[in-house]
Amino acid sequence: MRLVVQGPAISMAHLSHIHGLVGGHTQFMQVAQHAYYLPVAEGDYIDVKTFCASQQIDCALVQDAHRLQKMGLCVMDMDSTLIAIECIDEIADMMGLKPQVAEITEAAMRGELDFAASLRKRVALLKGLPESALQRVIEERLTFNPGAQEWINACKQHGIKTMLVSGGFTFFADYVKNTLGLDYAVSNTLEIVDGKLTGQIVGDIVDAQRKADELMKLRDQLGLAAAQTIAIGDGANDLKMMAVAAVGVAYHAKPVVQEQAMYALNVVGLDGVANLLTV
Repeated sequence: MRLVVQGPAISMAHLSHIHGLVGGHTQFMQVAQHAYYLPVAEGDYIDVKTFCASQQIDCALVQDAHRLQKMGLCVMDMDSTLIAIECIDEIADMMGLKPQVAEITEAAMRGELDFAASLRKRVALLKGLPESALQRVIEERLTFNPGAQEWINACKQHGIKTMLVSGGFTFFADYVKNTLGLDYAVSNTLEIVDGKLTGQIVGDIVDAQRKADELMKLRDQLGLAAAQTIAIGDGANDLKMMAVAAVGVAYHAKPVVQEQAMYALNVVGLDGVANLLTV
């Protein structure tokens, strides 16, 4: 196994202290500007994890089987994972409804509400909004999370197919797919009539089970084994797809997701996934 530590605040003093806690015989190897790894025997390393958490350092014990060279598919959430916003909250802000909608979104991401029901409730509040407001969200609000492009580039370099699966909306998912150069995108479609949102969603909702199903369907279409899949997300509706992937990464995620994910990144950007899996 490898102990991977990373973060902009990491220093030689940190590495020395961690090395002492591990009692390793080899030295840390640098894999990126703020990322290092140390070969270690299997174990819990509770003291190391506690220290790293106190110092704003991401750390993970990474299995040798989880290297990018062995992967073939990465499936990712969009809102608050690939991008830094929750699109529906920003759409709601155009109607002066952001606090009400954001509260429902937050509860759904924590796993306290049924996702499909909560989404219908939020979308209903958007009835009458001009379609042009969606483009304004892209132009004025949508930003990518740090390291998003670097992570997609790393996938391309290793021949890994990439798919966005989102409980968000096609208008934004297609933009993110095309901008980052993803291979596939699956999301919900807002119904628009006469240039205005009707407050309805067209077709079946992309919920937690649908995300897992889309991962498995594409995995099988590509002729890949379960051991060749990665899933990245931040909310409770990402847990099922993370559970069916060989590698589940919680990215700046809700506590319930961090508790269940194989790996968690709370400090570094999405390029930190490459640092985890390429050493």
